[in-house]
Amino acid sequence: MGTWIVGIILLAVVVLIICAMVRDKKKGKSIQCGCDCKNCGGCH
Repeated sequence: MGTWIVGIILLAVVVLIICAMVRDKKKGKSIQCGCDCKNCGGCH
C-alpha cells in the first residue's frame, strides 16, 4: 500500500513539473534557450 502512495505522489510531482514547463514555454521562457537563434527574437 505504501508503494502505491509513493508512486502516486511521484506521478503528481512529475505532472506538476511538466505543466510548469509547458506554461513557461507558452510564455516564451525555456531552459534550452541559448539566445543564438537568429529568428527567435527572444534575446532582443
